Amino acid sequence: MAAFPPGWSAKQRAADSRVGVDAETGNNDAMDDNAILDQIHELVTEEKRLRHQAGGLTGADRTRLDTLERQLDQAWDLLRQRRAREDAGEDPDVARERPADEVEGYLQ
Repeated sequence: MAAFPPGWSAKQRAADSRVGVDAETGNNDAMDDNAILDQIHELVTEEKRLRHQAGGLTGADRTRLDTLERQLDQAWDLLRQRRAREDAGEDPDVARERPADEVEGYLQ
């Protein structure tokens, strides 16, 4: 279980969970492209809020921003995997979230 900074809302804690994973079942079988895109939009909204808040970022905010960036990379990677599988005539639900360290190492 992750430790969250004091004062984080339930929404922030939920957004900190693994990308593309259904919070209730723990797997991504229920995730489709639209659900992943919705999650990406939520993460981007929070990222923008943090980057533009008055008074600068606290240490907890910087930590959260780093987490958001990793989660966005993972979400985009999962979406790309799903779309590539679908384009190849394969089952997109076989795509799985890859570890942040692996995704972060990809060249753009």
